[in-house]
Amino acid sequence: MTGLPLLGVFVPALLFALAACQSGGDIADALDPGSGSSGEQTTPAHGSPRKPIALGKGNMHVSMLLPLSAAGHAGEEGRKMLDGAKLAMADMGDEFVTLTIEDTRGDAALARKMAVAAMSSGAKAVIGPTELLAANHLARITGDKRPPVLALAENFAGSKGVYSVRLSEADSAAAAAAAQAAKGMRKFVLFVADGADSDAISKRVANSLSIYGATLAVTMPYRTTGAGAEKAVSNVQALVEKPEAVIVASGATNPSILASMLRSKGLLGRNVALVGTNRWLAHPISDPLLEGAYIAALDVAEIEPFEARFKSTFNYAPDVNVAYAYDMVALTSGVARALGPKGLTRQVIENKTGFRGSTGLFRFRADGASERSMPLYQIRGGRLKQVEKSISGF
Repeated sequence: MTGLPLLGVFVPALLFALAACQSGGDIADALDPGSGSSGEQTTPAHGSPRKPIALGKGNMHVSMLLPLSAAGHAGEEGRKMLDGAKLAMADMGDEFVTLTIEDTRGDAALARKMAVAAMSSGAKAVIGPTELLAANHLARITGDKRPPVLALAENFAGSKGVYSVRLSEADSAAAAAAAQAAKGMRKFVLFVADGADSDAISKRVANSLSIYGATLAVTMPYRTTGAGAEKAVSNVQALVEKPEAVIVASGATNPSILASMLRSKGLLGRNVALVGTNRWLAHPISDPLLEGAYIAALDVAEIEPFEARFKSTFNYAPDVNVAYAYDMVALTSGVARALGPKGLTRQVIENKTGFRGSTGLFRFRADGASERSMPLYQIRGGRLKQVEKSISGF
């Protein structure tokens, strides 16, 4: 298998993990799909809906849902993920998997219906959807014997049998906070931007700290305006005396807004660690207010071999979401190769050893969250400097 650098990385670790697992029985089609709308929004289509695309000729049938004809960034991302799936099938899956890729058009309601249809029609797994509202709806579907769903939606928390693939802000915050707790810090404060996922972030961080005997003294949701940040900082000062670490989960907003208030109010003293998240990296980190902060993020060195191979095949550079799509197709293909068409069970997906892919070493928990081995970085001189090679328990 020369010329396929990722195969030597992904397959041995995958097969090693699978060796300890047993394949399950037939997958029942008992589902409770529900029918109520939850305010699902539709992204306008970029063009005519794409017809389903079938790749491979294996006995394991897998469905993949991508927004191929959606307008704007969503559609561009979906079409790039399609290329990632094609590469994974060429590398690993042609003989073991039949992958059917369907166009959700960026429509969350349509994506949800497609996923339910795939689960009830014999697919052994569903990869996607990318639409968060659709993933959240699937998380509410009952039925223990439904096939696993490997959701590609950003900031999806995961649920039983519906797994969160992308590195979420909750996972990034939890890993970086746990790294500080492992050094002996015990009292933490979490600031989290107001949003639907604030509770999930708080629970994830609290759980990771408890492993090391540390506590989350308070979670303070905040509005991301200057006045909102000032009020949140004042509230924490009134509630908590001398925290050892301050975690800022700023969501889509610039973390400098809260960091400015933390420093002006004196909450970031000399021996207080500032902990950020992967979502900080969507903004410039050269702001001196962010200097010294710790962030857990994916290892660029892990992704580089995939990037090089992808670029040589498709003549453009992929982003990390393309790598996620590649890894999920490769994972299902590796299971089919190792255990056959009935081997893709929750027991296999949730094995403790995990899997190694182009995005590094990862594993899925029973609650649907993912855990990743990744470096811990510190912002020094406006750039990320790796200070620990591997955190998060691997």
